[in-house]
Amino acid sequence: MIIRAVLEWDDEVKAFSATCPELNYISSCGDTKEEAIANLKEAIQLLLEPIPEHLVNTDKKFDTVEVVI
Repeated sequence: MIIRAVLEWDDEVKAFSATCPELNYISSCGDTKEEAIANLKEAIQLLLEPIPEHLVNTDKKFDTVEVVI
């Protein structure tokens, strides 16, 4: 899967930010471009991970799913 990332240098904090507009603007940062991209990849993997079954309550009386956090 190819996902577009926008890399920016923040002169105030002296770090790179990496943002993914296609995935609800999920973002991360790092001291180098490579670190920012690696951190963004990890954030994307966490975002796309399925919710564990023990946290989902599917009550058949409703058409909604309750997520316990």
